[in-house]
Amino acid sequence: MNLSGKKVLVTGADGFIGSHLVEALIGKAASVRAFVFYNSFNSWGWLDSFSHEQLSAIEIFPGDIRDPNGVRKAMENIDVVFHLAALIAIPFSYHSPDSFVDTNIKGTLNVLQAAKELKTEKVLVTSTSEVYGTALYTPIDEKHPYQGQSPYSATKIGADRLAESFYRSFSLPVSIVRPFNTYGPRQSARAVIPTVITQLLDGARQIKLGDLSTTRDFNYCKDTVSGFIKIAESDRSIGEEINISSGTEISIGQLAEELIREINPDAEIVCEQARLRPDKSEVRQLIGCNKKIKELCGWTPEYDLGRGIVDTVEWFRKPENLSRYKSWLYNI
Repeated sequence: MNLSGKKVLVTGADGFIGSHLVEALIGKAASVRAFVFYNSFNSWGWLDSFSHEQLSAIEIFPGDIRDPNGVRKAMENIDVVFHLAALIAIPFSYHSPDSFVDTNIKGTLNVLQAAKELKTEKVLVTSTSEVYGTALYTPIDEKHPYQGQSPYSATKIGADRLAESFYRSFSLPVSIVRPFNTYGPRQSARAVIPTVITQLLDGARQIKLGDLSTTRDFNYCKDTVSGFIKIAESDRSIGEEINISSGTEISIGQLAEELIREINPDAEIVCEQARLRPDKSEVRQLIGCNKKIKELCGWTPEYDLGRGIVDTVEWFRKPENLSRYKSWLYNI
């Protein structure tokens, strides 16, 4: 599939990955409709930071992914849907699981039902590496068992299986896109890399974190976005679940030390009890296998962690960006 000239909907376009995806799709000459979360402030999230020229190339659709009528309206006359809208914060899912069911499962059902009715050409449903839980073997390929180690991951497992059922039951052209840990400019403060960077740039000498021993497979946002686009362009991806991963891992402690060396070598790490997750809920190890996306879609990452961190820190150093974050709070 050639995305040039295609009418494309991005749900969650106001968010971290969604806003980067919108930029990339504009570059692909796609006709982009950006589904943003309706609010009384008329905020379009990260799209508010776009230039006038960029915004003029986008159709903004404010709505709520939990509303089937609004979702269907947003999807009218659309060829390809990139469904990214979701609640993603694991600690928040501990005390508000209902909202995760409504947003992640019912929201995905709304997209799938509308796509079935409207005969959408292709739907990409965004999953997460958290559906795998702690690695039972490494690297984690798409056949790895699912483990619902948090309400968040459980709702994403449910959404994925709904997507699979619509492919199998109704031949809906669905691909399940499973990014591992994405980082970069615009990432929310609940993620570890912005947590460390913003504390350091605000002058903190003690960097507060949770478990330092867990490992993650980090992927720069532009690599994740290029993975989405490669999966959309590939006809071989229909009906498939596909990892987007670097195939490398680093512990949170090692990552924090690298960021400290980059920004302020005098800082030290402090483990804060409030940031620790329940033992059986904490995912201890994530490292993905990217063989499938390479073979089916021809994708390879362009950024290693060192290069991506430099670009990310540079973005956060700009006062207009850093001022958006509350580094002194534990953002759940």
